[in-house]
Amino acid sequence: MRVGPRFRIAFFARSCLEVAPDLVGAYLVHRLPDGNRLAGRIVEVEAYLGDGSDPGSHSHGGETPRNRAMFGPPGRLYAYRSYGVHTCANVVCEASGRGAAVLLRSLEPLAGEARMRALRGLPGDAPARVIASGPGRLAQALALTLGDDGRSLLRGPISLRPPPPGEARPEIGTSRRVGIQRGAELPYRFYARGHPCVSHPRLGA
Repeated sequence: MRVGPRFRIAFFARSCLEVAPDLVGAYLVHRLPDGNRLAGRIVEVEAYLGDGSDPGSHSHGGETPRNRAMFGPPGRLYAYRSYGVHTCANVVCEASGRGAAVLLRSLEPLAGEARMRALRGLPGDAPARVIASGPGRLAQALALTLGDDGRSLLRGPISLRPPPPGEARPEIGTSRRVGIQRGAELPYRFYARGHPCVSHPRLGA
């Protein structure tokens, strides 16, 4: 699997509404302590603003111990536990103190697929489309945990990288966000149209 060099801080230090669609088609790579690599193509994300206009954002009520990583600096992970069960991974964007991030919702497995199935507790013949379709599944399949909260994507074992030169970019669709109540109507979900690994593919079609 060929990918470009990891994104630098300038990529993340933009509006999350610019970063989010640019992450669709990018590669998420996690090199594990044993040297194995888990990687895949991001096919679905959601942007969460920090300017006070987005009631669905964790930063809407201000900084807390739980969401502190969301306030920067950009180019880090913000990991949190959803409903006390699932870890969800977000990419921190914009300048420090803004509280803006992009939720990684779904991924197409490309490297380490057997290991991902094991991490998810799936049988060996489970289709690739169910491995990392949805934010909780994505984090579990990529071995991302609450211990990664605040981890830098600019160095270290976890990185985001552009696709190799010449690889076609997916057609980007937009829709309202999934699984939230406040601010659900905002069109801040971005996904690869027609891709089988996208969660809730009918939403916003």
